[in-house]
Amino acid sequence: MSFVKLFPGVLLSATIALLACWLESLLPIHLIGSAVIAMFIGMFVNRFLNNTNVFASGLKFTSKKLLKFAIILLGLSLNISTILTVGKMSLTVMVFTLLTCFGGGYFIGKTLGLNWKLSNLISAGTGICGGSAIAAIAPTIDADDNDVAYAMSATFLFDMAMIVLFPIMGRAMGMSDTAFGIWAGTAVNDTSSVVATGYAFSEGAGDFATMVKLTRTLAIIPTVITFAFIQLHLKRKEVLAAQHNSTDLKANFSIKKIFPWFILGFLAMSIVASILPIPPAVVSGTKSVSKFLMVCALAAIGLNTSFTSMKKAGIRPMIHGFIISALVVIVALLVEMAMGIV
Repeated sequence: MSFVKLFPGVLLSATIALLACWLESLLPIHLIGSAVIAMFIGMFVNRFLNNTNVFASGLKFTSKKLLKFAIILLGLSLNISTILTVGKMSLTVMVFTLLTCFGGGYFIGKTLGLNWKLSNLISAGTGICGGSAIAAIAPTIDADDNDVAYAMSATFLFDMAMIVLFPIMGRAMGMSDTAFGIWAGTAVNDTSSVVATGYAFSEGAGDFATMVKLTRTLAIIPTVITFAFIQLHLKRKEVLAAQHNSTDLKANFSIKKIFPWFILGFLAMSIVASILPIPPAVVSGTKSVSKFLMVCALAAIGLNTSFTSMKKAGIRPMIHGFIISALVVIVALLVEMAMGIV
């Protein structure tokens, strides 16, 4: 594909990403991340684009290829040894909230009649780390841009409510800084929202919530790998259903073609970050580049998504997001109480 064809779409995505980053920097506290801002700006601009063919190739490249490269770079900031610094308390709470998200999310999604991709994107965004988890899993399962936009919207809306309600509820229950930090770090979705919620309670709670959140982000690694194999299995079943002849099956089914190889790069970067003494400046730099490329990708996804097409899904994805978010909040609190942390 020629650079000339890619340039308009990539440039438009990058311009919206820069605007979103600037708008995020103007906020007195980081209530909303630049990725969400970029996606909504893209969806707004989508309404006024007359000749989308000019941007189509570049938008597809940005939302697919650049997003995968961003995920590979993200791996360098996910140091597996970070788990040891947080302790068993928060890890136990995280295990229960993740089981709630993906276990409960499966049945809730089926009950509401949602496709499995949208249902699991909402569960991943709620259970792991909001937009980053959604962005990492979406290309792994070949999720539709509308599903990504809806999942991002669902997690964003409930984050806004949690930022306001969590400190009020925490003070009402007389929670300690540690207890509140674990609760916010495991139950609030996006990193920026966790930071805002934690520091709204106290500085100590903010510090601990941030550390818990960073550890929770590590769940992206096994989750993405798991979904890669689920997608591989489903693709194989599709080919088996379409082809009865074993020769044709071998010709049409190829792991090389459908396995998301970028996951191996992502995992390799995580392992390198865990075993080698990489300078903090390098880690910080790659994380910043990864974040900006993700913002560009979400801008491209927004530009490929219209409010009209999202309306067709109705309110069911939002109900899914609300139920899962509420369950995670309750389960995290109950586990803390059972452990005697609260």
